[in-house]
Amino acid sequence: MINFMNDYNSPGHPAVLKALTDAADNKYVGYGRDEATKRACDKILALLGGSGASVHFIPGGTQTNLTAIAAFLRPHEAVIAPGTSHINVHETGAIECAGHKILLAGGELPDMYNDAGKLTAEAIEKICRAHTDEHMVKPRLAFISQSTELGTIYRLNEIKQLREACDEFGLLLYMDGARLASALTAPGNDLFLPDIAELCDAFYIGGTKNGLLFGEALVITNAALDVDFRYYIKQRGGLLAKGFLMGLQFDAIMDNGLYFDIARHANEMAARLRSGMEALGYRFRVNSHTNQIFPIISKDVAEMLAQRFLFEVWEAAGAGEVVIRLVASWNTTLREIDEFLCFYEKIHNN
Repeated sequence: MINFMNDYNSPGHPAVLKALTDAADNKYVGYGRDEATKRACDKILALLGGSGASVHFIPGGTQTNLTAIAAFLRPHEAVIAPGTSHINVHETGAIECAGHKILLAGGELPDMYNDAGKLTAEAIEKICRAHTDEHMVKPRLAFISQSTELGTIYRLNEIKQLREACDEFGLLLYMDGARLASALTAPGNDLFLPDIAELCDAFYIGGTKNGLLFGEALVITNAALDVDFRYYIKQRGGLLAKGFLMGLQFDAIMDNGLYFDIARHANEMAARLRSGMEALGYRFRVNSHTNQIFPIISKDVAEMLAQRFLFEVWEAAGAGEVVIRLVASWNTTLREIDEFLCFYEKIHNN
């Protein structure tokens, strides 16, 4: 079976595994106070253009979102997020469990594809103007993902518009960066790490979905949000005794542009897959240029493909069709892409 299910289904990039193996006989200070973690932080800060930000390593994306949002908000404050957002759909109510309501932009789930998974300044304004007094939750944080859960990306001007709206209504701007590497290396992208550091109050640089065994690098650029933040990490179970394991991985993956190179490869593999399917006349749910694509195919074709390939059936599309999600990763090969397209073409021609 060839796996297009996700981009975290392989243990880790060889450079990451080598760094861990090379460190096997060493002993480190615990809880991320070690030299490897410091080197990784310094490399990330250098990529931000010398920002005075702080960097915290947390094991996974859901834990990072939960820890950050719970720490940044007071009990009566709420999050504005797209209906497709990870915190709304795939985090088991973690944010609500911490006591914070998620205010959905772009409609409830049936309409969640509005604007291809993006939050807009207009949606922020609409929600903030509708929440007027102490009888309602107070919007306080705007949540976005780069790339989005639908594989689309925000452009620089869109983030600037979001920043302006957040400033007007007193909101924090937080970016989920689980697939940030794919967004940064996508064709046509004009939003880069120094821009994100300037425009967002906090964001994270995803590692789990880009070559690491586990780990995300949360960057806090708003110093007021960093006060006592390690206490929150500990309280939420994210302050690992062996924190140096994340430091070692990020230290390795940030060398010589490797973090970006492997994400660019994943994007290129997905683009090849998309082009091959488009050549056969197939449609796509959204126009994605990162490592996730969402073709619309018949249920019969999906069942035949499932005999040979692993993928996710994303949603029903009506008239006997479904949307499937195909995800390329750092170690997806040309052979795997071509084998899928060859198998798919045989089905198509029959």
